[in-house]
Amino acid sequence: FKAPSTDHPALYRDLLRTNRVHWIAEEPPAELVREKMMECHFRFRHQMELVPCVLTLNQDGSVWVTLVKPARAITPGQFAVFYKGDECLGSGKILRMGPSVYTMQQGKNREESPKKEEIDKIEPAT
Repeated sequence: FKAPSTDHPALYRDLLRTNRVHWIAEEPPAELVREKMMECHFRFRHQMELVPCVLTLNQDGSVWVTLVKPARAITPGQFAVFYKGDECLGSGKILRMGPSVYTMQQGKNREESPKKEEIDKIEPAT
C-alpha cells in the first residue's frame, strides 16, 4: 500500500506490540508488574520527540503500547524505547501494529464491515 501523501491517515497508528522488552533497571518495572499497566513515554526513532503512552504487560514479557495520539510511520523491526522522565526504562523490537487511523476511519464511515480484499489492500498480512 502506498499512501497518497506523507500525512495520509494510513501512516498513523496508536497501538503496537513489541517482543519481550529488555528492561534496564528493573525487570520489568514494579509499577508495570503490580498494575499490569504503566504510563510512560516512548520513541521509535532517534531524535524524535517523546510520545506519551500506556504500556500493558503481556505474559511473555512483551508489551502492548497504546499511544495518547497516533504516531506516523511506525514500522515492524524498529525498536520502541521507553522513558520515565529522563530515565530510559528499556526497549523492545516492534513486532505488530494495530490498525491505522485510515482503517479506523473507514470502519466508522461504513455501516457493514469491510470486505477481506479491502482490508488486505490496506493492511498487508505479516
